[in-house]
Amino acid sequence: MGMGAGLSGERGTAAAAQEAAERALAELELSLGSTPISIDAGAKWAGLAEARKARSRPSVSSSHEVDLALIAISPHHVPSVDEALETIGRVLSPRNIMLVSAEAVLGGFLELEGVPGISVMAASLPGVGIHAFTSEDFPLTLGVDEEADAKGDLAEVAEAAGMTGQHRCTILAVDPYSVPITGILPTLSRARSLCSPENVGRASGSAGQDEVTRRGPIVGGIASAAMRSGGNVLAVNGKVRRQGMVGISLSGPIRADAVVSQGCRAIGPNMIVTSAKGNIILSLGGRPALTVIREEIDKLSAEHKQLLSRGLMLGRVVDEYRDRFGPGDYLIRALTKVSPEDDAIMVADQFRVGQTVRLHLRDAQTAERDLAMLMDIQALDPRPIGGLLITCNGRGTRLFSKPNHDVAAIQRAFFDSGGVQADQAGEQRAKGGKIIRPVTGFPLTGYFAAGEIGPVGDGVFLHGHTACAVLFRRI
Repeated sequence: MGMGAGLSGERGTAAAAQEAAERALAELELSLGSTPISIDAGAKWAGLAEARKARSRPSVSSSHEVDLALIAISPHHVPSVDEALETIGRVLSPRNIMLVSAEAVLGGFLELEGVPGISVMAASLPGVGIHAFTSEDFPLTLGVDEEADAKGDLAEVAEAAGMTGQHRCTILAVDPYSVPITGILPTLSRARSLCSPENVGRASGSAGQDEVTRRGPIVGGIASAAMRSGGNVLAVNGKVRRQGMVGISLSGPIRADAVVSQGCRAIGPNMIVTSAKGNIILSLGGRPALTVIREEIDKLSAEHKQLLSRGLMLGRVVDEYRDRFGPGDYLIRALTKVSPEDDAIMVADQFRVGQTVRLHLRDAQTAERDLAMLMDIQALDPRPIGGLLITCNGRGTRLFSKPNHDVAAIQRAFFDSGGVQADQAGEQRAKGGKIIRPVTGFPLTGYFAAGEIGPVGDGVFLHGHTACAVLFRRI
């Protein structure tokens, strides 16, 4: 079992797809052989030459077959998505394939923001069940009619999503203009409950979880290549679509650990919702909500008040039965509007009386610390064989002063960067189609999304401004 990741900044779609796929294949073959992934650049590209020779041989060992290819393409390559799929298919001959278009892609230690990019993960997963699906495989009411979802046959949903037996992980890619994903996720989460939970290690993102028994995580992202309906592309097993949802579920002898970093700083005290209607909170602790919020803002330091320019957030406690609440116990939502006439606030979530909430602010320093802390937990376990990172398109250089922040934070937990400069932008290293010099690290692929899907507590939620990752390990 092994994985390999490849990234290309070539402008031509065919050239970029071939380069990324060949790099992924080279790293995969090295991971399956006696040579470890942690090698120098010269040895790595010697491995690439061997990979090219291997494709010309009449047969390939079954243990080296590519069972799954995960692909992310930037907007530059959307018009030529068929060419990208054909090229990658020719190089890898994957049994299963999943593709999403995104504003920017990432891989290894690099985030290619604002430039062409294709990122490929090639995985050889002998014995692992791989189930591909689309939104068309589910009941028509899924995510649209809550009552129908609640009464519906969860077994039917679980079977359609491949959440059966030893379910380990589900990866989703969603078009934002045609799928009611916030309505779908609760039903998928309930369907997942039909699978038997097992001890699968450390789940970073929920405070207090260490060696835990939990269910396979559901992770994913919202396609972000276009801000209009029909502008994004998704694909699963060769079928390209411009709407809907695609997904892959893994089951059997593989471990998948989720990392969800919301990266917000808590301010003020915990408060109890005493009156609410849908997304409108009317009172907190028996007092008008807007009055309470204004009082808390007045107490902020000058430094914290500057962070209000990024917006004010409200964290809702997911598990009310905990004795204490830490950073990973809140589901962060944006405070979207105030209603002075009602002395109320509106938040991008649904609330009920009795829930515990706390104000939060978003800033780069807290986001950096939060992700580092979660990865320190993951570093207690063996090095992953590969990983998928779906980070918000509001992060990257829009949030951090240096490029490549999130990929470096995840890689740093397991490897030395091999001398890569953190402030060297991926787009500079990929400029002009030059070889992106490989560095010491584990295979990591992913993209910048317009919304990130990941677990908090036992639930699965759509997030914003979050870094969601899943790390794959051998069992």
